[in-house]
Amino acid sequence: MKRIVVFASGSGTNAENIIKFFNHTKTARVTQVLCNNRYAKVFDRCKSLNIKHLYFNKGDFFIEDTILNLLKKEADYIVLAGFLWKVPEKIINIFSNRIINIHPALLPKYGGKGMYGMNVHKAVAANNEKETGITIHYVNANYDEGAIIFQAKTSLNENDTPEKIAEKIHILEQKYFPKVIEEVILSYKNA
Repeated sequence: MKRIVVFASGSGTNAENIIKFFNHTKTARVTQVLCNNRYAKVFDRCKSLNIKHLYFNKGDFFIEDTILNLLKKEADYIVLAGFLWKVPEKIINIFSNRIINIHPALLPKYGGKGMYGMNVHKAVAANNEKETGITIHYVNANYDEGAIIFQAKTSLNENDTPEKIAEKIHILEQKYFPKVIEEVILSYKNA
């Protein structure tokens, strides 16, 4: 059984969904959630789900090898679920094609530094897009530029506020993210 370490920065709805999904499969288990926000709601979710969790700071991640060493011991796959920092190349190199991220838009549109959460939904609404969606992709050294694994779309209408767009995106994330992670793990194992 493969081990997944989830990185989160906020409320943790995607992390919780992934944890619950893999509690019912033989493919993998979420063994730990790592978070760079000491006050994130994801910690409460981890406590209620009895999942190990750890706060870390920039020094642990970018300067020291604290997080890298933990991942070498505890992870087969890394999943970014609302994690906002760029992953250091030293981690990317060791976990090549085993770091998966979700983005709340149809990349390459609305990607890059600063494009996350409501920033994306506001830009989508401001540009009167007719559709948006999610992109699940591998992580490389640049924000939102890793190879695309999967996309799902939802149509928009002119009355959709950024908040309404966020609701539509959340539905797609909850439906597809855990399943696509499992497909990646199964295809990697069989390659």
